[in-house]
Amino acid sequence: MRRNQPTRRIFLAGTAATLAAPAILSSTRAYAQTPTLRVGHVSPRTGPLAAFAEADDHIIAGIQEAFAGGLENNGRAWNIEIISKDSQSNPNRAAEVAADLILGDEVDIIVAASTPDTVNPVADQAEINDVPCISTDSPWQPYFFGRSGVPGVGFQSTYHFFFGIEDWIAATLGMWSGVDVGTQVAGMFPNDADGNAFGDAQNGLPPAMTAAGYTITDPGRYQPLTDDFSNQIAAFKEAGCTIVTGNMIPPDFATFWAQAAQQGFNPKIVTIGKALLFPSVIESLGERGDGLTTEVWWSPDHPFSSSLTGVSARDLTAGYTSATGRPWTQPIGFKHALFEVVADVVQRSEDLEDPAAIVAAIASTNLDTIVGNVNWDNGPINNVTKTPLVAGQWQKAGDGFDLKIVANAGQPHIPLTGELKLLG
Repeated sequence: MRRNQPTRRIFLAGTAATLAAPAILSSTRAYAQTPTLRVGHVSPRTGPLAAFAEADDHIIAGIQEAFAGGLENNGRAWNIEIISKDSQSNPNRAAEVAADLILGDEVDIIVAASTPDTVNPVADQAEINDVPCISTDSPWQPYFFGRSGVPGVGFQSTYHFFFGIEDWIAATLGMWSGVDVGTQVAGMFPNDADGNAFGDAQNGLPPAMTAAGYTITDPGRYQPLTDDFSNQIAAFKEAGCTIVTGNMIPPDFATFWAQAAQQGFNPKIVTIGKALLFPSVIESLGERGDGLTTEVWWSPDHPFSSSLTGVSARDLTAGYTSATGRPWTQPIGFKHALFEVVADVVQRSEDLEDPAAIVAAIASTNLDTIVGNVNWDNGPINNVTKTPLVAGQWQKAGDGFDLKIVANAGQPHIPLTGELKLLG
């Protein structure tokens, strides 16, 4: 643990000693017959990113059932209490509720998911307060560099697993390479952590697209929740773009796609990260949702099972659909995997009352989860490890849409379930 700044525990001792003293006598782990470890959880249950948290209640209920008998550590059973809070899709709110979990609820581990707008501020609060943190569902570049991470140095208390922009590019180019629709690409990049990372002129999509023989038209960063994309659409039409790519939130894509139709912009391929992940978004687009493409981090067809419950990817999605009546969503697997890693760390930690011991257990993780192997020894950079990524297309199926895996470049163990078709 770092000694050059006040920690969460020092802060509490210094500001609330008179209140803490009697509580120590009655409820600390040292005297409790069955001690409790508290896990804080932050995700965007409301706001424009709420689709990422749509399955939270179902997943957490299942995890709580799996934890009902406690977890064993060093021959002793520990109760696991999960405290979940809503970031409201706002980075400032995410930081606020993370601080509340750390300083108020005194969580021992904090987990976070659902884009850098949630993950980064939560991880920053954990790092400041020396609280172990595990996060996912944000490409690693906006997580690491968006938090001013230094390669070779990294962070002390915060660890992340997900894919990287390089994997998104490989999956996307692998998908595009199977068709001939020209090389003029329209780039849509918002002024947020994801958009700035994906649109970065040195490390984002533009140089990779250029190296692969494409010409990208990038009109510059737009503000999230923009209501007029006329300038961008005009630039794309003038350049003769037949492909659209980028990273957008669902409301922005819906606005852009409606205005593209109104203004006669009809690309043959549209591959957008984040916005096109969810069946609810695709269904809201009606017939214009058919044929849109996106990354696939996880699906019922991924050949993985839970280390915690033994359930397969297909059975986890079937359980969610049966219980809720809703179609499966990609974050289901990663939300479950967060708690798989927590369970593994709890069982392996040398001392659950020592944050440094918990961090050491996180760092030494080598676990086959429902989203693939999580092993921070195999990361591309400090505090990061990667999970597999493929490319998919939404295709009309009956009254709804199915997300078909149409390209698996570099991930042949994840089966193809459909063939790419062009728009229009």
